[in-house]
Amino acid sequence: MAPASLKPRGRRPAPHSLTAEQRRLLNAYQRDLPLSPTPYRDMAERLGMSEQAVLDCLAELQAAGVVSRVGPVFRPRRLGSSTLAAMRVPPERLAEVAELVNGYPEVNHNYERHHEFNLWFVLTAPDRARIDTVLAELRERTGLPVLDLPLEQDYHIDLGFPLWC
Repeated sequence: MAPASLKPRGRRPAPHSLTAEQRRLLNAYQRDLPLSPTPYRDMAERLGMSEQAVLDCLAELQAAGVVSRVGPVFRPRRLGSSTLAAMRVPPERLAEVAELVNGYPEVNHNYERHHEFNLWFVLTAPDRARIDTVLAELRERTGLPVLDLPLEQDYHIDLGFPLWC
């Protein structure tokens, strides 16, 4: 089975290979990151760790592919514009096209699906014009059509889950 995400990352460790400190950090901060000038220091104080230990732990998790990003998630249409996009990519070009898609800072994440539209990704930009520009560039650079699926109704899905292994 293909990986859930095509973002380039290190080898993902099994959940049981996470240290107790890593699990504690992930459990505490899958949501509700401190909104302050010193968020990592605030996290460290709450967890009884040093700020450097928190930063090192996050860097290790990112390098291992466990964490793809640390940052806020905003409700749709609150800041800028976003869309879900899909492409029908020949299997032999999937890694190449995914790497090209990942090269855009507007791409939040992408993933492979076992479907005729096999590469899906989310674009977020300051405005709809930038979304349209990125989609047009992707069409031109890949020679493939891009299905644009702008949000019609938003649903909040809490993707946080406890790590107890």
